[in-house]
Amino acid sequence: MAKAKRLIVFDVEGILLPKRRYLLFVAAKKPGFWAFLKIILLGLFYEVGLLSLESTLRKIFKLFKGLSADEFFQLYKMVPLMPSAEEVFKRLNEAGYRTALISSGLPKHFVEDLATRLNADFAFGLELGVANGHLTGEIRGDVLKPKGKALVLKKILEEEGLSSKDCVLVADDRNNLPMFPLCELKVGYNPDFLLSAKSDFAVKGNLSEVLPLVMENAVKIPHAAFSKSEAIRETIHMSGFLVPFVCMYLLDHYFVALLIFLFTLLYVASEFARMEGTEFPILCTLTKRAATQSELYEFATNPIFFALGITFSLILFPKPVNYASILILALGDGSAVIFGKKFGRTVFPLNKGKMVEGSVFGFLFAFMGTLIFVNPVKALIGAAVGMLVECLPLPISDNITVPLASGLVMTIIP
Repeated sequence: MAKAKRLIVFDVEGILLPKRRYLLFVAAKKPGFWAFLKIILLGLFYEVGLLSLESTLRKIFKLFKGLSADEFFQLYKMVPLMPSAEEVFKRLNEAGYRTALISSGLPKHFVEDLATRLNADFAFGLELGVANGHLTGEIRGDVLKPKGKALVLKKILEEEGLSSKDCVLVADDRNNLPMFPLCELKVGYNPDFLLSAKSDFAVKGNLSEVLPLVMENAVKIPHAAFSKSEAIRETIHMSGFLVPFVCMYLLDHYFVALLIFLFTLLYVASEFARMEGTEFPILCTLTKRAATQSELYEFATNPIFFALGITFSLILFPKPVNYASILILALGDGSAVIFGKKFGRTVFPLNKGKMVEGSVFGFLFAFMGTLIFVNPVKALIGAAVGMLVECLPLPISDNITVPLASGLVMTIIP
């Protein structure tokens, strides 16, 4: 079969490799614990916009100065591919599409190795400084610049005689936004808040779910079956409605908040251990059963945000508003996911990862739940605000923003 003209461009980390797994949990073990903490801190500074991507990466790679280049590469080889990555590229190759991998965070040599494994046509990454077989801590390359990825993609299109109409992008974070004008179709895979708003489609779950979009130029997202892990995860999420009743009839709400916080610390320790290949028997088993396929290879943060959302509500708001805000999170947010997945047909324009039908059901469940604790006016407004925040593309997890926003407005209302 002759090669098709369409070019499918993939970001690498978060799409084909677990997000931040290599630099944070694999390579960082070599320079030591303090380097690990510095990388976490630098990553947080980048996420909140205090550091540019280029500045962040330069500071991170300086921590690896002196490490054997060969050892650095062998550590990369230990990182597993994301589920379905090989299947996706096999299907694309069989259909005759050309594919490109463009990374700002990984050395070009690594990306080229990945391209060989996946039979991709193009591979671009940063240039790694090496002297006498060891890293110098210096990095360079077009992909480091603010619009570097766009420059690389433009070169590919020019060399191949392609236009933006022939180009499709699959990406997960804002670092890829400069490539958007060069691609007719933009697919956000587990996208951050900016890509949720600016992508044409948002896909969460298995990477293979992007195939009907990039291969057939679909006009809507195909509905995947509700998986067993999703059912377990949402059951855990909606079980949060029990917390107010535990506080009312069994334990003081401050003590419950403390217990949840301590359990969260235990969960964090369990996830760090899981990244190192050691398992906490009960917690790791639960994580594996409830996590998405991508989360199985990453540090799963959603349970942390969920626990913090409940804890903040218990501490910050007066009774019974604190209980009502927890029900909006547990019942409203949880049912929005379930019904959006099952019946959703209409995507929010500003957040391609949310369905209008899901938010409507979420509002109904949140409203009925909050009536247990507050008057109808507060319940109505609190549920409406909570579900409005739930469907907005915000940089902070809705597990935190939903209960805080709804709790605040219900506290203000007389």
